[in-house]
Amino acid sequence: MAHVVVIGAGIGGMTVAYDLRAELDKKQHRVTVIGDKDIFEFTPSNPWVAVGWRDRKTTTVDIKKSLGKKGIELIASAVTKIDAEQNSLTLMNEQSVSYDYLVITTGPKLAFDEVPGLGPHNGHTQSVCTLSHAEHSFENFKALSKEPGPVVVGAVQGASCFGPAYEYAFILESELRKRKQRDRVPMTFVTSEPYIGHLGLGGVGDSKSLLESALRKRHIKWITNAKTTRVEDGVMHVDEHDDAGQVIRQHELPFKHAMMLPAFKGVDPVAAVEGLCNPRGFVLIDGKQRNPKYPNIYSAGVCVAIPPVEQTPIPTGTPKTGYMIESMVTAIVHNIAAELAGKEPQETATWSAICLADMGDTGAAFVAIPQIPPRNVTWFKEGKWVHLAKIAYEKYFLKKMKAGSTEPIYEKYTLKAMGIKRLKSEG
Repeated sequence: MAHVVVIGAGIGGMTVAYDLRAELDKKQHRVTVIGDKDIFEFTPSNPWVAVGWRDRKTTTVDIKKSLGKKGIELIASAVTKIDAEQNSLTLMNEQSVSYDYLVITTGPKLAFDEVPGLGPHNGHTQSVCTLSHAEHSFENFKALSKEPGPVVVGAVQGASCFGPAYEYAFILESELRKRKQRDRVPMTFVTSEPYIGHLGLGGVGDSKSLLESALRKRHIKWITNAKTTRVEDGVMHVDEHDDAGQVIRQHELPFKHAMMLPAFKGVDPVAAVEGLCNPRGFVLIDGKQRNPKYPNIYSAGVCVAIPPVEQTPIPTGTPKTGYMIESMVTAIVHNIAAELAGKEPQETATWSAICLADMGDTGAAFVAIPQIPPRNVTWFKEGKWVHLAKIAYEKYFLKKMKAGSTEPIYEKYTLKAMGIKRLKSEG
């Protein structure tokens, strides 16, 4: 009998747990999920939460009930230590948990401390990285609505997740227009990307021209190759660089409301395990999603180590998209099942990207196969249908999560339902 433990109860952790339970014999093998809380938060909805379009009730699921329906144990306590040599975990509640296989899907540690004054708690900027951050941002947005003024949105140096920054900028702009306050709110998009639409992916098709056009239509100025040096109350200090990495201009950007995505690191108990992670704390994996030093430890999602797509004047990371995480999860499940059957793991993740980005009243979708160039397929389009598909994706995912579904509950199924004919017709 094997005990498979999953650390992290986000999109990656929940899906791998459901898939493992569906794949492995229930009488022979246990599956346990360990998370720091007993609710699932649908992270892609956070930009909507930050302007009041969604709330905690509509974007969370009681996962104790959902997991219990499938015979998956939940322990709602954070992991404080991993003893990879002894195959055991220590939890915040002082409980000890042993495992035969460990799947790490913790997501990242948010490195707000790397920029003075950054962040929603000890700094002066907002975030949509977590539900609580999005709720805090909404309170700050309500203050902006009462006293309109400048807004800054973007991502700092070292960031790898640029999509939510673009989403939030467009969603915020849309809500301000609805409130008839847009004319009193100058907006600036500040990003470490070398150009608009780089996305940490070296661009996808016409993402540069399409996103630049979308920003121009909405009268949102932008600064690229930007290093945010510090944030003070109401003022963001930004150094703009040229392609050689030399400072060409220093900006002092006033703001009433600012949302800046931070760089990511690995969470502390994972990063502390010698030989498990790279210097930033991301889990090192081979082609089978296993750690080379500890082959009974698998990992998927934002917490895995992937090198940047290319060197940029200001450091940028590579995003791990929903579809990419799906392929990692599938590989992990099949490889653990193979090992338990006495076979060698064979499955590898495809690491392709299919993403839906809401833009308030329209949206943008892109396909990159593989995610890291050069690619076999590159496709990027904008349209109202993407906005509708994003809404459908949210409803579908949460419905399946509440049902404790073992069916695939990934982003590609919404695209299949909403846009596959269009994708095919576009080549």
